[in-house]
Amino acid sequence: MTSETILLVGHGSREAAGNDEILAFAQQWRQRQPGWAIEVCFIEFSEITMSEGLRRAAARSARVIVVPLILNAAGHVKMDIPQAIDAARLKFPLVQFLYTPQLSACDQLLSVVKRRLKSAMLKLDMPDPTTTGVVLLGRGSSDRHANGEMAKMARWVMEETDHELVDVAFTGITYPRLEKAVQRQSLLGMTQIVVLPYYLFNGTLVTRIARQVENLKAQYPTIRFTSTTYFGFEREIFEVLEQRVGDVKRGAPTALMACDGCKFRDFAVEHGQGGHHHDDAVPHSHEHEHDHAHADSHAHGHEQGQTQAHTHDYAHPHDDHAHPHVHAHTGVPS
Repeated sequence: MTSETILLVGHGSREAAGNDEILAFAQQWRQRQPGWAIEVCFIEFSEITMSEGLRRAAARSARVIVVPLILNAAGHVKMDIPQAIDAARLKFPLVQFLYTPQLSACDQLLSVVKRRLKSAMLKLDMPDPTTTGVVLLGRGSSDRHANGEMAKMARWVMEETDHELVDVAFTGITYPRLEKAVQRQSLLGMTQIVVLPYYLFNGTLVTRIARQVENLKAQYPTIRFTSTTYFGFEREIFEVLEQRVGDVKRGAPTALMACDGCKFRDFAVEHGQGGHHHDDAVPHSHEHEHDHAHADSHAHGHEQGQTQAHTHDYAHPHDDHAHPHVHAHTGVPS
């Protein structure tokens, strides 16, 4: 029995290759950190569900650190994974469960994006950034904060490069879509366009993006298109995860979750607005392009200084309002 297990949580994909890549990623991470016990589970589209992954980790360790291999915090990060952790705490009361933040927009991911963009520019006939538009293409969410992370990254790319036009587009859930972004860039005089998928691993949506780019080439024959690959096994991804694990081990104030544990999560489940728990017995027959809305139209119902009934092992500041949470296991405002 080990004292601690790192449980890496992937989204999961209907494309087996996507899940295989996450397993390979975990294996590379074990090679980087030979002293860590690293296991993998998936939110959906896999037999290794979150509940099964948590059960396995709890059976072998006194402490489990749950690490979401997810770019932006939306329904899965804010609702599904915390609910699975809450259920595991009830089943394994002697095991400590810690939960790290997602990857999010950060300097390390910006480095990956800039490197991808530079490589794409070298493939173009006239690599002039002033006439080459960039479209940062993400999954899309009903959570405005998750979409805002995409907008933040796009702005950072514009700040750090000579590209005068860097747009955000989404493959689903919200707008604009890729076709609309390309139409805008064409009207603004871009003669070349780089499509930059903001994805970690392969999957159905990544395959769809490749088809979309081919269609756009036919639709806009005077514009030169190129697209980059998903992030995959870049060293910066490992570095951010290692930083997240280190922060939560130290109890550092940077180890913060966005709104996890707030009463809206229970409210949303009660009213059928998300937070469905992907369990072993629940099959999935969709690519899960929907996401979970998070409190845009509902008040959180927290009052200043109220005592939390749940016992989470991390702080969770709210994006729209700052107020102290008094945790039941410490009695100290976070």
